Amino acid sequence: MYGDTSEFMEAGTWLLVSGDVPCSYRCLDDDWKFYFLHFDPLDVADQLGLAAWRPISTGRMSGAVRLCERLIDSLILQPAGYGMAVHLTAQELLHLFAQERAAYGRSRHPELDNILYRMHKQIGASVPVDEYVRLSGLSRTAFYVRFRERTGMSPTQYVQELKLASAKATLETTNATVKEIAASLRFYDEFHFSRLFKRRYGVAPSAYRRGL
Repeated sequence: MYGDTSEFMEAGTWLLVSGDVPCSYRCLDDDWKFYFLHFDPLDVADQLGLAAWRPISTGRMSGAVRLCERLIDSLILQPAGYGMAVHLTAQELLHLFAQERAAYGRSRHPELDNILYRMHKQIGASVPVDEYVRLSGLSRTAFYVRFRERTGMSPTQYVQELKLASAKATLETTNATVKEIAASLRFYDEFHFSRLFKRRYGVAPSAYRRGL
């Protein structure tokens, strides 16, 4: 909640609010992890064309989590020059979101906004692509063409990328086992998940976690 406005934040979303506006937040259950970052002013965000005051979905949550964790580490450990490092990392985070928004702007197809929102919200659900086609109101061919123009990949590839990015972030920020992560994201089994993860990131999930 900010000012007199309440927003419901789904997983995989971010929101910018001006620093002079009072904010509060709460979670509906215990199964949540979120980052609340306070930096001021928002000049860099304005220069990058990032919209404030409304939740924005992102497909780059894994990268955003990595940057947020780097910010936290710098603020806790306070190594030499940490103030500048924190400033640069915050700018890198905003730039990450700005790059994504710019890519959307080239072939945005706003009729797919709700579909992408559902994909992010239902990341752990088993939803057939045909259901997304039906919800879009487009023909199957038009849906696939516009979806690829918007995201650079097919619907199936996009959902898989979302799941792998979510799995990577989970490995980085929780103690969940590889088997538990595979089950929560509805991979066929942990071995199927491990093969896909290694193909995408060049290392098996267990080895990736050991290297953190």
